[in-house]
Amino acid sequence: MILSYEEMKEDFGSFHRISRHMPPHLHNSIEFVYVTEGTLELGTGYELYHMEKGDLAIVFPEVIHHYQVFSQKTSTAYYIYASQNMSGPFLEQMQKYCLQVPVIKKEELHRDVINAIECLAKEKDLSSLIIQAYVQIILSRCIPHLKLVEKSSIGSNDIVYLSVSYILNHFREQITLGKMAADIGVSKYVLSRVFSGTFHRNFNQYLNEARLDYACSLLENTSRAVTDICMDSGFESQRTFNRAFRQRYRMTPRDYRSACKNILYNSQFIQ
Repeated sequence: MILSYEEMKEDFGSFHRISRHMPPHLHNSIEFVYVTEGTLELGTGYELYHMEKGDLAIVFPEVIHHYQVFSQKTSTAYYIYASQNMSGPFLEQMQKYCLQVPVIKKEELHRDVINAIECLAKEKDLSSLIIQAYVQIILSRCIPHLKLVEKSSIGSNDIVYLSVSYILNHFREQITLGKMAADIGVSKYVLSRVFSGTFHRNFNQYLNEARLDYACSLLENTSRAVTDICMDSGFESQRTFNRAFRQRYRMTPRDYRSACKNILYNSQFIQ
């Protein structure tokens, strides 16, 4: 299988486009696909799921998937991408699990979900806060009614997928490139080339990003001490955590938490 990894640079993107064949790939964002015309086949693992007009698919981050179009008629869909950080309380589930059946038929979709999808797809210049609210509405209305399975259960032996899956399952532990290579059965030099050539960052940078995503979710959604969050996220010291956090967000973890609280407070006046 030829597999590509796509790094989404923006926190959000929405496109209404003609559906076409898309080879196996994975990326670091949540993907919502809402069929607006015709039919579409979504493949995950070894399964292919048929989608018709009004059906919704939810693909968790770092899950290999592909699309096929068999109909001779034109097929279109909204393709919506959102950073996993926008999933709020669902982030840990996003990192560890995926949906056993990623397609929800139109008859089973709550009206709130349809409204949120249409707003994300059609409204322009939405604030990050509003986008995050719509994303969490979709997830809160859908995920409790769907079965979650470990990502490894629908994966493959592809080294890109194995690398992503391993990091997501072990980032809170003290792991090294050598240990990871031994655990998945490849040379650490081969593994190093995967990170530099596919992910365009080294092992430690990719590992720290997974840890920071988790830490940000805890800063936004809990009142736990920053020191506890640092250690729970897998960082070996507060200094390492603060340095990595500043490098990515240009502020300290405490400032980040304060900024999130200010955004939440100000949102009370947004109608």
